[in-house]
Amino acid sequence: MAKLTKREDNYSQWYNELVVKADLAENSEVRGCMVIKPYGYSIWEKMQAALDKMFKDTGHSNAYFPLFVPKSLFEAEEKNAEGFAKECAVVTHYRLKNDPNNKGKLIVDENAKLEEELIVRPTSEAIIWKTYKNWIQSYRDLPILVNQWANVVRWEMRTRLFLRTAEFLWQEGHTAHATKDEAITETEQMIGVYAKFAEEFMAVPVIQGLKTESERFAGAEETYCIEALMQDGKALQAGTSHFLGQNFAKAFDVKYTTKEGKQEFVWATSWGVSTRLIGALVMAHSDDLGLVLPPKLAPIHVVIVPIYKGLEQLDSISNVALDLKAKLQDLGLSVKYDDRDTHKPGFKFADYELKGVPVRVAIGPKDLENGTIEIARRDTLEKSVIALEGSASIIAELMNEIQINIYNRASEFQKSNTVSVDSYDEFKELIKGKGGFVSAHWDGTSETEDRIKLETKATIRCIPLNNELEPGKCIRTGKPSIQRVIFAKAY
Repeated sequence: MAKLTKREDNYSQWYNELVVKADLAENSEVRGCMVIKPYGYSIWEKMQAALDKMFKDTGHSNAYFPLFVPKSLFEAEEKNAEGFAKECAVVTHYRLKNDPNNKGKLIVDENAKLEEELIVRPTSEAIIWKTYKNWIQSYRDLPILVNQWANVVRWEMRTRLFLRTAEFLWQEGHTAHATKDEAITETEQMIGVYAKFAEEFMAVPVIQGLKTESERFAGAEETYCIEALMQDGKALQAGTSHFLGQNFAKAFDVKYTTKEGKQEFVWATSWGVSTRLIGALVMAHSDDLGLVLPPKLAPIHVVIVPIYKGLEQLDSISNVALDLKAKLQDLGLSVKYDDRDTHKPGFKFADYELKGVPVRVAIGPKDLENGTIEIARRDTLEKSVIALEGSASIIAELMNEIQINIYNRASEFQKSNTVSVDSYDEFKELIKGKGGFVSAHWDGTSETEDRIKLETKATIRCIPLNNELEPGKCIRTGKPSIQRVIFAKAY
């Protein structure tokens, strides 16, 4: 099995190789699009299941809206349309026909031109708010708390598997409220849900914060975000929640009658995370041997590998292994017994390390004699021999320990790579060097923000929620500042 490029030698190449070799995804025949392979998709399914429960526990229901958005609807909210215009795929015709000059080839049928062009959704606010106009008449119809699991298309020029692709999978919540306060509460609640998911399931610590005006979602009044730090010192925006104010309600004339009989515009939010989270999972924890997956999202919790010579030994080991597998499954774990005779144990060990299986169990003839098994942890690479009797409960308990350890390791990395600076020279040195989250004063102007980005390639990732007010001077201009913000280079 070919080794991965070392993470410290070329982080980008290491990531790309790992995603492909670990069977998560591969590039497709469509430029900028990916095929998510079964192992990678099973991680997404686990993410979906956990998030879906969290959404429903907070009162949301799933629905589905069309992939295509009429161009006139897309244009209705100007800021949103302008923000996504350069990334839009557009459908202009609805039929092909045989090419009379080239048998076997198809050409666009110019008689099948659409009366109105259709946008392949880059996001669904327009089509959803046009629909909400039909759903909302009275205060009794509010709130609407809807989420959809879908695919979207954003015609990216520079793509990377999971992190940035022309088509990707995501969920997008779209809610409608009677008051501004209700909508803001919803927006804040959902960024909290994302933070909880990232930390408790992905084992990735995040900073919750507000985006600056220039970094907000197109059409939003405020954008809340969670920012995660990858092992190369770059930040990754892992989720966003947007307070849309009444912008979309006004664009689509969505009003409701209050209890007092007055007509008011509705207040809106939208929020989403995508398959980019799989990229974050890979980059936050993995090493030169392959994936390191937190048990809560691992497709396979335990793999059992027999070590044997001859079918007689294999039969004896299989009896023990299958009994252990059944006990582990009864405890809610996903278990694979790999008794293939096409690969040697050493190959299997390396393969499951590459795929990030949290615990590997090896059983050989001596284990049968001694009533033991060998277990290996993927997070620490530690091996130990334990008694077969009672091993299922020990392994099940180990899952929680591994989950916590992976989170603690990532948390320690974030802490040690979050630095406060007060001078621009120190700021530039950090950004150019090891990177990380850099906490610094900023004068609050987009001009300074743009200048810092141009000079260092660092952006303001967020203004942390519950940020302590701390008078200071902007690192770039020396002008007064009331608080620090978080800068970093980012994906």
